[in-house]
Amino acid sequence: MEAAVTTCYRHPWYETYVSCTRCERFICPDCMREAAVGHHCVECVKEGQRSVRQARTVFGGAAARNAVPLVTYVLMGLNILVYLGELVRPGIVDRFAMTGAGLTGPDGSQYVYVDGGFPGFDVIGVVDGEWYRLLTGAFLHLPPGESTLGSLPFGVLHILFNMYALWNLGRVVEQELGRVRYLALYLLSALGGSVLLYLIAPLDSAVGASGAVFGLAASFWVINRRLGRDMRAVNRFLAGFLVWMVISAAFTSWQGHLGGLLTGAVVTVVYAYAPAQRRTPVQAAGCVVLLAVLVLLVVLKSSALTG
Repeated sequence: MEAAVTTCYRHPWYETYVSCTRCERFICPDCMREAAVGHHCVECVKEGQRSVRQARTVFGGAAARNAVPLVTYVLMGLNILVYLGELVRPGIVDRFAMTGAGLTGPDGSQYVYVDGGFPGFDVIGVVDGEWYRLLTGAFLHLPPGESTLGSLPFGVLHILFNMYALWNLGRVVEQELGRVRYLALYLLSALGGSVLLYLIAPLDSAVGASGAVFGLAASFWVINRRLGRDMRAVNRFLAGFLVWMVISAAFTSWQGHLGGLLTGAVVTVVYAYAPAQRRTPVQAAGCVVLLAVLVLLVVLKSSALTG
């Protein structure tokens, strides 16, 4: 008596006599997956992967080595695209830069803010409710041409240096923290830099991702400290950032750098020392509380400026 023909359960036109050692369904070579004993089908392999708990770092991120630093790539891409936009329309810088309080005259020129404004002039900046500037300024950089913010003769080096730092720091920090925590750290650090600038020098304007980059530098230090690594090289690295902050005071916002550094350190300390049993809720709550504090400081400063 001739044996019945068996075919692959996914490809019924393919004759086969090999079955999955787990579910016993017949599978063709395209559906075979190597197993400790025999072969498994595609569905059994997927089910087995779902049942395996993914390893996590001490900060809660997925422990996936050599993973693509997607968030870092996206952030770099956004900064570069915005900079190209600045080259086409330089007015973007004045419109979206981190400006605490300023005045726009009838001719469109910007002037220093005076208490209560000035007849015929429009108040601009965070003090006038333009809160978006607290973040948009972190995606702008000094243009090679002139603007009311002024520019360095080598303004293009501003974005090149920041993107180089983001490339080197971002990949490491994103791998340790995971994408969601890393993005929260970056945005909060950028916000913290803008808030400190608003508190100390509300009449100044600033652009650049430096505040967020300084936040990543602080995070890198805390991460290595938490993991018990050799801190000598890390300390020298952070010292270089502090020297950069002192030197940069001559031509850019040291307040933004310091604000980003402090915010990044606080966020990463919350990430690093949250109890393992309730790690994610504690980390999320810490970020929300910090955000609330930053918002409250902006509200209080705006109230003080407007009398």
